[in-house]
Amino acid sequence: MKYRIAVLAGDGVGPEVVAEGVKVLNAIGSKYGHSFEYVHGLIGGVSIDATGSAFSDEALAMCRSAAAVLHGAVGDPRFDADPGAKVRPEDGLLAMRKALGLFANLRPVKLYPMLTDATPLKSEVVRGVDFMVVRELTGGLYFGRPKKQWTNSTGRHAIDTMSYSEKEIVRILKVGFELARMRRKKLVSVDKANVLQTSRLWRSIAMDMAKDYPEVSLEHVLVDNCSMRLIQRPADFDVIVTENTFGDILTDEASMLAGSMGMLPSASLAGIPLEGKKAFGMYEPIHGSAPKRAGQNMANPIATILSVAMLLRHSLSLTTEAQAVEKAVLTVLESGYRTYDIMEAGRTKVSTSQMGDFIAARV
Repeated sequence: MKYRIAVLAGDGVGPEVVAEGVKVLNAIGSKYGHSFEYVHGLIGGVSIDATGSAFSDEALAMCRSAAAVLHGAVGDPRFDADPGAKVRPEDGLLAMRKALGLFANLRPVKLYPMLTDATPLKSEVVRGVDFMVVRELTGGLYFGRPKKQWTNSTGRHAIDTMSYSEKEIVRILKVGFELARMRRKKLVSVDKANVLQTSRLWRSIAMDMAKDYPEVSLEHVLVDNCSMRLIQRPADFDVIVTENTFGDILTDEASMLAGSMGMLPSASLAGIPLEGKKAFGMYEPIHGSAPKRAGQNMANPIATILSVAMLLRHSLSLTTEAQAVEKAVLTVLESGYRTYDIMEAGRTKVSTSQMGDFIAARV
């Protein structure tokens, strides 16, 4: 079977980790008889340099022609120096999500047993952590209007708008309920209903939808309480569903439960990931472009490689192949190989490309 994959490596360490993801995809193709055709495009700072846009119309067309998108990272410190810059690398990521309808962001948080000591928390707290965060990706503060800055006689001002429709809330909650039904049947809906009108609507809709999922236990948790519980009792969670901004912050916090941001993959989907059904998606590690690490062959590619497993599972319906990638990652970690971010005494430190080689050899 032949599959067309759009590759947007992006900025910083993006090209380095994406190269390892492609390496593992090719190993899967060789073993299982698949053919992967790669089309390459630009996004982020490198796209601004080349086209003036963080995500060009040509890149969008390329993504629409593919079965899935493999993405690295965006971000360049050159643009951070100018808070008033009209175009920023991150604009490309937001534009891609909106244009492709990638409303559901899945971020699995799983601690591999051999990495327990790599986390900053006590082993008895993090042991058994294995949950999924479902983040709404195309609404809320990041996309609401008005969004602007201005100056008047009283000084400088700025506004961002958080806005959600019933349709947007229903479709992301459905993803949460469906995933919970396939897992341990526990769904935590995170909001700020004591303050925000959008959260009150969110909670009301969640309560209505729960009637259609009697087998799923639904709990409403305020975002500040959830952030505390992620540190106190993270193993209690099964599926968490939340809006855009809350999900962005909570998953960065949760990355420390797995030992490093370099261990957490993600899938941004345009459909609901039902068993046996394909959903177009964009797959990327949750970490940023890490410009200080770029070009040093030291970034952890495991998050990208696990994102490849999600690509195989959700967009290509190749479950066996996805499991082979995940098993290969586990085997390499059990063998004691570590990149710098998860390095421990008595383990073997390896580079980005070496980690990719070891995992590809074991699929």
